[in-house]
Amino acid sequence: MGRLKRWIIGAGCALVLSSPIPATGQVTLSDYQRAEQFMGQSARELVSGVNVRPEWMTDGRFWYRTSISGGDRFRLVDPNTNTHGDAFDHGRLAAALSLAADTAYEADALPFSEISFSGDTLSFVLQDSLLWRCSTSAYSCSGPTITEPENAAERPSPDGTRIAFVRDHNLWVRDAETGEERQLTHDGEEWHSYGTNDQCCSQVTAPRQGRDRPPVLSWSPDSEHLLTLKLDRREVQDLHLLETAQGRPILHTYRYGLPGDSVVPQFDLHVLDVNAGTNTRVDVPKQVAGNTVCCGLMTDTLWKDVSWSPDGSEVFFTVGQRDFKRLTLMAADPMSGTARTVLEETSPTFLETTAVFGRPNWRVLQSGDVIWFSESDGWGHLYLRDGTTGAVKNRITEGEWLVHQIVVVDEPSGWVYFTAAGREEGRDPYFRHLYRANIAGGGVQLLTSEDADHAITVSPDGRRFVDTYSTRQQAPTTVVRDRTGRILDTVEVADISGLEELGWQPPTAFVAKGADGRTDIHGLLYRPIGFDSTANYPVVDYIYPGPQSGPIGSRSFNPTPGGNPQALAELGFIVVTLDASGTPGRSKAFHDSYYGDMGSNGIGDHVAVLKELAVRVPQMDLSRVGIFGHSGGGFSSTAAMLRYPNFFKVAVSTAGNHDNRSYDYTWGEKYQGLVTETDGCGDSFDSQANHQMAANLSGKLLLAYGTLDD
Repeated sequence: MGRLKRWIIGAGCALVLSSPIPATGQVTLSDYQRAEQFMGQSARELVSGVNVRPEWMTDGRFWYRTSISGGDRFRLVDPNTNTHGDAFDHGRLAAALSLAADTAYEADALPFSEISFSGDTLSFVLQDSLLWRCSTSAYSCSGPTITEPENAAERPSPDGTRIAFVRDHNLWVRDAETGEERQLTHDGEEWHSYGTNDQCCSQVTAPRQGRDRPPVLSWSPDSEHLLTLKLDRREVQDLHLLETAQGRPILHTYRYGLPGDSVVPQFDLHVLDVNAGTNTRVDVPKQVAGNTVCCGLMTDTLWKDVSWSPDGSEVFFTVGQRDFKRLTLMAADPMSGTARTVLEETSPTFLETTAVFGRPNWRVLQSGDVIWFSESDGWGHLYLRDGTTGAVKNRITEGEWLVHQIVVVDEPSGWVYFTAAGREEGRDPYFRHLYRANIAGGGVQLLTSEDADHAITVSPDGRRFVDTYSTRQQAPTTVVRDRTGRILDTVEVADISGLEELGWQPPTAFVAKGADGRTDIHGLLYRPIGFDSTANYPVVDYIYPGPQSGPIGSRSFNPTPGGNPQALAELGFIVVTLDASGTPGRSKAFHDSYYGDMGSNGIGDHVAVLKELAVRVPQMDLSRVGIFGHSGGGFSSTAAMLRYPNFFKVAVSTAGNHDNRSYDYTWGEKYQGLVTETDGCGDSFDSQANHQMAANLSGKLLLAYGTLDD
C-alpha cells in the first residue's frame, strides 16, 4: 500500500481525497492494494514474453532475456535453421554456479543480464567486474577472474584496434591490445573542449551518479580518422542549482544556454588523423549546438546528423540554425577540411530529419547519392537526391502517411526498408508497419500484414527482421521475418493470463473530434475493474503535450503505460489519455498546430474530446475533472487549470517547465520561436508562461519540484 499511496500523493492524491467513489464510498486499503498490482514491477511480474530485445551474435544467431512467471529466462534463436529455445539449461547452470561461487542461485533468478557464447562456453559478469565461464555441455563453472567493466565513456574503432576517449578536455586514443595511449588534441580547455556536448541534460545528475557519457565522435570506416567537435561555452552564462545538505548547502554551477541568450554553446568540427596525429578543422563557421530532433547531439552512442561516406572519402553532416527553420546537408574532405553544400531545406516552422525519436532519416549511398527525409509536402517521406547537386532524382515514398525510421538500405538490390504509420486504410494511424520501397521509385510493399503495431529490429547483416506485433488490447507475438516479410519462425507468444486473472481488461481505444470540430484525436479510456454502469465517476486526464512526443507512445501492448492509468482507475476514476494536436506521428500540420504558442499545449482538444466522450460514456462526471502530468505534462496540467478554470477542477503538476525562458534554449526556441520584443512591453515568450495567468486559478493545484532537476 505504501508505495502506491506515496505515488498517488505525487500524482492524484487531491483527486482521491476530495472525490470519494460514489458506488462504494471512501477509498479503502483493499482498493489501494488492488491498484498497486497494476503498477510497475508488480504488473510486469504478471506477464511473460512481452519484450524481446535481440542481442545478435557474430554467427547470425541472437539471444534475448524474457520474463516468465516469477523470474527470467534466456532464449536463443537461430534464424539460419529457424530454431529457438532456452539458451541453456537454467536449472543445471544455477546449480553449477552455486557450487562454484558457494552461493545459492535460482534457475529463474540468475544474477546476470548479459551473456556471450564461444562454442559451448557461456560467459557473464557479476558485480560489474567478476567474469565467470560455464560449460553448457558439462555444466561446470570456472572463475571468477577480474575484468574491466564496459566503459560508456569510450568509443572503439570499427576494427576494434583502437579506443577513443576524452581526458582533460582533449581527445585521446588507446591501443586495444597494448594499452598504449596517445593524445590527439592539445588545445582543449574547460568550457572549450573536444568530444563533449552536455547542454541538456544531467550535468549535475550524471557526475553525482558516477555515470560516464560517451564522447561525441564518429570513426571513419577504415578506423584511421575521427570526426569530433570542439564545444565552446566560454561566454555562455552560468546556471546554479542548490543542493540541500547537512550543514552548508552545496552549490552546483554549470554553463547553460537559455532562450533569448545572446551567446549559446557553439562548436567547430575537426577531423583527426589517428596515424599522423594531425588535426584538421572543417571549413564551416561555428555551429549552434542544437539539433534537429531534441535535447542533445547523441542517440545512445550515435552522433546524430553525421555520416561518413561508405568509402570514407567524405564526411557528411547537417548544419542547422538557431530557430530550426533552415537545414543544410554538407560534405567535407577529411584531409583538407574543405566543405561543400549538398542540399538545403527551409520551413516556416521547424525542420526535422525524423518525425519520431531515433536516428535521422538520411543515408549516404555507395553511389554518392543521398536518401533524404522531408516533410515539405506536409507528410514525412523519403526522396533520392543527387549527392553532388542536391537535386531530387525521384520520390521514394508519397501519400498521406508518415515514414518513421529507415531500418536498412540494401543498395545492391535497390531496396530501402523502413517503418511507417498511417498508410493502411481502416487501421489505427499510429500503428507502425514494416515496408520496403524501390530506391529508384516505383512502389511501396507492405511486409507486415497483421493489423497491429509492429516493433522492428534488424540483424546486423540486414537479412532478418525481428518483429514483435501487438496492440494495447492484444498480447505480443514475436516472429523472425526475411526480406520479403515472410515469417520464418515464431519465437515468442506473450502470456498475459496473470493480468487477466486479476480482472484486468484492456483500455478502450477511441476517436473523437478536436477543438476545431474536424480533426480526429485518438486516445485510450480506462475503467476500474467492477465498473458500475449506474454510478458517476470523476475523470482524470493524463497529459503530456509534446511537441516531441505524446502521452501514449507506441500502440504496442504495455502492462505499465505512462501515468499508471489502470492503477489510478482502480481508485475510482475513469482515466483518459489522448494524443492531442501538437504531438508527432501524424501530418506536419498536426505537429505544428501550436507552434509559436506553446502555452496552448493542445488543451483545447482535451476539453473537446472529454465532452464528446461523456456523451458516449455517461458515467463520466464532467463536474469533477482532474488533470496531471510530469515535466511538459506539469507545464500543461497547470496551464489547463489556468486556461480552462471552469472545466478542470484539480491539477497535479510535477517538475513543470512553467516558463520556457528558464529551460534549454534548443527546446523553447524550436517550438516557440526566437525571443523577440513585443510592442516594447514584454516579449514573444510571455504567451506561454503560466505565471501570466495565475489570477485565473480557482480549483486545487498541487505543484511538486525537485531542487536538483537539471
